[in-house]
Formats: sequence, C-alpha cells, structure tokens
Amino acid sequence: MNYPELALHVDGQWLRRASGGERKVVNPADASTLATLPLAGVPELNAAADAAARGFAIWRRQSAHERYQIVRRAAELLRQRAAEIAQVLTLEQGKPLAEALREVMLSADLIDFQAEEAKRLYGRLVPPRVAGILSQSVIRQPVGAVAAFTAWNFPVNLPARKLGSALAAGCSVIIKPAEETPASCMLVVRAFLDAGVTPQALNMVCGVPEQVSTTLIDHDAIRKASLTGSVAVGKLLGRMCAERVKRFTGELGGHAPVIVCADADPAFALKSSLAAKFRNAGQVCASPIRFYVHRSLYAPWAEQFSAGAQALRLGPGLDAQTQMGPLIHSRRVDEMQRFVDDALGLGARLLCGGRRVERPGYFFEPTVLAEAPADSLVQRREPFGPIALIQPFDELDEAIALANALPYALGAYAFTRDLHTAHRLGEEIEAGMVGINHFGVSQPELPFGGWKESGVGQEMGAEGLLHYTEVKTITVGVPA
Repeated sequence: MNYPELALHVDGQWLRRASGGERKVVNPADASTLATLPLAGVPELNAAADAAARGFAIWRRQSAHERYQIVRRAAELLRQRAAEIAQVLTLEQGKPLAEALREVMLSADLIDFQAEEAKRLYGRLVPPRVAGILSQSVIRQPVGAVAAFTAWNFPVNLPARKLGSALAAGCSVIIKPAEETPASCMLVVRAFLDAGVTPQALNMVCGVPEQVSTTLIDHDAIRKASLTGSVAVGKLLGRMCAERVKRFTGELGGHAPVIVCADADPAFALKSSLAAKFRNAGQVCASPIRFYVHRSLYAPWAEQFSAGAQALRLGPGLDAQTQMGPLIHSRRVDEMQRFVDDALGLGARLLCGGRRVERPGYFFEPTVLAEAPADSLVQRREPFGPIALIQPFDELDEAIALANALPYALGAYAFTRDLHTAHRLGEEIEAGMVGINHFGVSQPELPFGGWKESGVGQEMGAEGLLHYTEVKTITVGVPA
C-alpha cells in the first residue's frame, strides 16, 4: 500500500524539508515506519502567517458565490479520491478501512454544507429610530487569518470541519494536523488547492506543538484559533487567545453518559451501544463511556454487552475482517492499563478485557468495568479508548444526576420508548448534544460543540460558519 511523501504547504509551496527537523510517522497496526515528516520551525511558521495575511486579502474578495463554487469543488474532489484517502487514513491512524471511507465521505458532505452556507451569510436591516438616518444594517465579515489545530482521531473529518467553514466564510487558514496523522490532512489540503483556493490562503504546518501554537497565536496576522484537542490544551490556547483578545473555538472532548431506561428496548440499545462504544477503538470525543442501566435490565444487559465486546475481532484496519483497530500509539495503551488497574484497585469488577494484546502494534482489549467507584481515575477523566463503564440505577432522577455530575458535557445519550421521558432527558441532561435512541448526533447540518469544560463554540451547522465571522454595524445618515 502506497503512503505519500510528506510535505508542508507554506506560501504556495510544498516543503519536503524544513528548519524544525523531522519525525517518523508510524503505522499503529504494526509499529512500522510509514514516512518521515518535515517539521516547521519558527521561520516557516512566520512565513505561513505572513502568507495567510496576504492570502486573506485576496480570498476575502471572492464573492460568496465564487467561494461556494470552489469549496463545493473541493468536496467533490474528496469524493473522487475517497478510496485513496481512506487507505492512507487507515495506515496512519489505524481505524478499519470501512470506517475510514465513511469518514471521508461524511467530510465531503460537511464541506458541501458549509459551501452552501457561504451563500446564506445574511445580515439584517434595522429601522432607524431618529430622523436623518437613511439606513442601519448589521453584516458579517470574515474574521481574518485562522490558526486551526486538529487531533489524530479523525484526521480527515476534523480538518474538513475547520477548512470548509473558514474558507467558506472568507477566511484564510493555517492548518496544523496532529503529527501522528499528517498525510490525511495533506490530501485534504491538496483537494482544496486543486479546487482553486488561493494558495497563500491555505497553509499546512507540523512541528513541535507548543512552538507552533505559541508562534502562530502570537503573530499579528492571526485573528482566531480553532482547536480540537484535550481540555488541558484547550485551556492553554484559550488563555493565550484571551490575553491577545483573539477569537477562540475549542472542541475539547467529553465523558459521555448513556442512560438505558426501564422501558427501553434492551436489544436495540445493546446493539447500538456496542457499535458506538468501540468505533475507532473508543478514540472518539463523543464516545459513550458511562452506561447507566436500570436495575431491572442491568444484569443480563451487562453480561450481553461484555460478551459482545469480547467477541469483537481486533486487527489491522486494512484487514476486511477487522472490527476494531489499534490505538494510535504505545502511550495510549499504557494509559488504558493505568485506568483499568486503578479502577480494579479501588473495587471495580472486570467483566471483560483489561489487558494489552500481545501482538505487533498498539492493541488493547475491548474492556468493560462494572461499578467503578466515583473516585476512580476512569470515572473522573476521559479514557479515550476501548473502555466502557456500567452501573445500575433505580430512579431516573438518580441517573440524570449521575450523567450531569462531571465537568464534561459534549455528547450524551439515552434509550427509552416513552415520549415524555425522551423529552425530559433532552431537557435535563447537560450536554451540547443529546441523542435519544441513537448515537448519530454528529451531522453536517447540526452544530457540534460542548458545554462546561467540553468546549467553547460550535462547529458544523450554520453556527460553524458564523464562528469565523465578525459582526459589523453600519449606519448611514443624510449628508449635511
């Protein structure tokens, strides 16, 4: 399987060498080296920011319809190249090829939606309240050059969210993908450039993360930062932007609860939960983690859920029989073991899994823990891996309180056949996205974002475009 030669894109040029040195990109399925990635140093980062400023001056002058046509063309190029991109994604990230292909196709749909929204970036007219004023209007204009930072778990989807929205709004972008998964983003950038985006308006850099974020956010040309990453990094970048009075959007992960009510269809809830929990080996920011199951269903449901998890076929993502691939690197495997050992030491019961898999690559068994104590590490921090927690509840009030107990509030889910209960759960669960009887809360037409420490702002939907704009009020009076 061919893996592309890696390069950065700075000021309209593809750079295969840079001043920041280089690092290896590894296939997590077997720990083999795929390629060497050039790393940007301060000179390339400053050059990218300077180029973004020049590119913004050009790109913003494109009409909304012209931006729509170009961004829409990028989406179509992604569809045409989907098979190639999906294979590269699987090689460097590890997820099964079918999941990778769905990611690419959904990313194209997402870009399509944002392209359409470029034509609907409406303002409004406000009737004057005093004589001598001819008009009062409120309009939206692009915020400027954007520094966008994305994670490794969805290396096509996350860049697509930021690039589609920012470019459709008229902004220029410097995108920094995770250094573990640079090729997927590089292929997305190529699609946008081939579609006709001004070359200086779209730069891609990789490097030492702290140096990249500090240099770019410090640069006068950058007016907004957008991050998909951890809570700790989000707080750091948010603080940096606040100190410089720059816009910031952060999608910072979660610790999603699932409430299985007494009247739920247990078989449907079980099948849906297994697929959602172990998708991408649990490396999903809105992945279900804490399963609260009504006591009347709890014992058989926990047993069947564990049996289903244990039956999943692990292997390389390019193997058509694989149902769950590896974790992204060895540090994640070590972290999973730490979560499990801590919970067991505090009294949790291990229903299945709980160990690294002795084979090449970074594999960890699908793991189910029952009744993990509230003070265990896995109950307090997002595991971001193939670990599920199950515990019973008696009253719905209790389940809702448990669901809302953490400082994270991105996704949340529930299963019930009662319409009143469904609406109550939707109202009372504290989360940016609540799915009742399904897990598909992430769609191009819907805003994606969290409450509490799970983030600031939204991506996708109409809101995704608006976060890349500034509001301006214009009043015109009668000349003297």
